[in-house]
Amino acid sequence: MNKQKVALVTGASSGIGKEIAKKLLQDGLIVYVAARRVEKMQDLESLGATALKMDITQDEDINQAVEQITQESGGVDVLVNNAGFGSYGAVEDTSIDDARYQFEVNLFGLAALTQKVLPHMREQRSGTIINISSMGGKIYTPLGAWYHATKHALEGWSDCLRLELDQFGIDVVIVEPGAINTEFGDVMTGPMMERSGNTAYGDLAKTIEKAVQQTYEKGNGSSPTVIADTVSKAVKAKKPKTRYAVGSMAKPLLFMRWLLSDRLFDRAVMSQVK
Repeated sequence: MNKQKVALVTGASSGIGKEIAKKLLQDGLIVYVAARRVEKMQDLESLGATALKMDITQDEDINQAVEQITQESGGVDVLVNNAGFGSYGAVEDTSIDDARYQFEVNLFGLAALTQKVLPHMREQRSGTIINISSMGGKIYTPLGAWYHATKHALEGWSDCLRLELDQFGIDVVIVEPGAINTEFGDVMTGPMMERSGNTAYGDLAKTIEKAVQQTYEKGNGSSPTVIADTVSKAVKAKKPKTRYAVGSMAKPLLFMRWLLSDRLFDRAVMSQVK
């Protein structure tokens, strides 16, 4: 008889994380959900999830969460590293402190949590780690240097981790969402305009803000459920793919990046922000 798998989903207070948690609950997993805004996860609790308050940049929060899961359910079998955000603004206009925080959330916090769940997975010689990256981990856009840097780093980090953990029967999966209808656009454009809206990069910032609004505010992205379904598929697979590119524009843009030279891709990107 197979043991009921235990999943931990970070960044589950909204958007992609919330939909992933719902899907894993439907699939019959024991699901723990983590975010800073615990009150935003009451709907998931009503569906059977256990909500944990976690700021992914705080070691104490990470340790407490893993200890609680270990005591109650034995340990984490499926880790979905979803917590993250996009910090936009020209490199010249973005403080190094803000850049460091982007890395703390999108890479270092994720890595610290992963380290904590690995002993249990190694001991049982099985487990699945799903890192929610982005098509932005392979492509790039102006004013997104620090965000893209974290996602490019996450891609390489995940590849190395996959090689290290293969001997223990642990799968490492990268999901690369395209444009998804979430809070991402709002979280991205507000700080971007504060940093660069009135600087030498102001015209570019206003153009990007308009482009983001056309994608996110008008619902031209994909539903977060497409990511949830992909995570579910990866968890169920005997041998999941190493990468899943899903959602609006993901596969076409990644193919374009593979096909074009740097200069041609630069032109293609800038043609969309003029």
